[in-house]
Amino acid sequence: MFWTQTFIPTLREAPQEAESASHRLMLRAGLVRMLMAGVYSYLPLGYKALCNIQKIVRQEMNACGAAELLLPALQPRDLWVRSGRDEVMGEVMIRFTDRRGRNVCLGPTHEEVITELVKSHVSSYKQLPVVLYQIQTKFRDEIRPRFGVVRACEFIMKDAYSFDKDEQGLDKNYNAMHAAYRRIFSRCGLDFISIEADSGVMGGSVSHEFMVPAESGEDAAFRCAACRAGVPFAEGRSAQCPSCAGTLEKVNCVEIGHIFKLGTKYSKTLGAQFADSQGALQPIIMGCYGIGVSRLLAAVIEQNCDKDGIAWPREISPYEVIVLPLDVTDAAIMGEAKRIYDELSSRGIETLMDDRDERAGVKFKDADLLGITLQVIVGRESLKNNTVELKVRKGHKKSNLPREDLATHIQGLINV
Repeated sequence: MFWTQTFIPTLREAPQEAESASHRLMLRAGLVRMLMAGVYSYLPLGYKALCNIQKIVRQEMNACGAAELLLPALQPRDLWVRSGRDEVMGEVMIRFTDRRGRNVCLGPTHEEVITELVKSHVSSYKQLPVVLYQIQTKFRDEIRPRFGVVRACEFIMKDAYSFDKDEQGLDKNYNAMHAAYRRIFSRCGLDFISIEADSGVMGGSVSHEFMVPAESGEDAAFRCAACRAGVPFAEGRSAQCPSCAGTLEKVNCVEIGHIFKLGTKYSKTLGAQFADSQGALQPIIMGCYGIGVSRLLAAVIEQNCDKDGIAWPREISPYEVIVLPLDVTDAAIMGEAKRIYDELSSRGIETLMDDRDERAGVKFKDADLLGITLQVIVGRESLKNNTVELKVRKGHKKSNLPREDLATHIQGLINV
């Protein structure tokens, strides 16, 4: 993609309302724009990074044996009344009456809907287990939206649900999801903490939160300075780690995921049953597993930035390489830049060409702000020496490579 053919409205300064590092950088780098408080448009670079996160999530969910589906955002309010959560959700839920007089809501989550769906099609223990997931927009009327997409009224979530015949099956799926979450967050380049947590309005017996230490985080967690293990808040009040006796530190965090052993909370209430091997009816045993996908985008930026801008982890970066011809009016420079662009593209390497007629300093600053993993710099000096300058955005490490070796070298870096 050429810069002049896409839409990247960068800003020199962040708007005053930007409260966190990720919010400032998402606005400055042209990833998002606010339509109204708590509601954001994802621009081309932001959407590409978001899709890269979704790709990782899908790969790991599929590897767990979960099947993807898409549930309606528009839900009958009666389902929530039957589960008892209509009142619990309070004013956070967006409710209204449609022209047919039906009481409906915009889904803040989908436990009721998925239970209603599965109960209509699963009747025997032979049909269990079932594990389903979706990546979908949720709606919550936040009283105080903050930090850009971290606390928004409209956000993207991955929610998965497991349905089992017994506790052993639930344990197996729960542990598989816990391991999958660790892989997802590691692939996103995150330092994260997993902590046993309160189940809250979701209900159930056991839950774990996944937290990302971030200066602007509204949540707090305890972590061992020695073994890096997360410690539940109540235990964290003591001075020592219960695992290794190391010193505990309190850190501000952003919650990015939460998994729950729901048990029979929803199946009993909504009548989701199966016939066991003896023919007796039993409530289906459930688990649910959520990741804030759009919030994850902000968390990645919080932990992967410096004074110059974003420094994307390789798997999240909207492009893998940005090519910077320093003088687009010079035919030789543009010819070499186009040759590099074509060769990288032919190898399946997603590449952005900064073909703007701008000063070199502007291009350097914007490239660092955008944070694309690798920068290829083409100027008169490199042409004269038959070399190309390659810069790794994270850490600003630079090297000069022979022109003929560049594409192979980049391919090796990307395939690590």
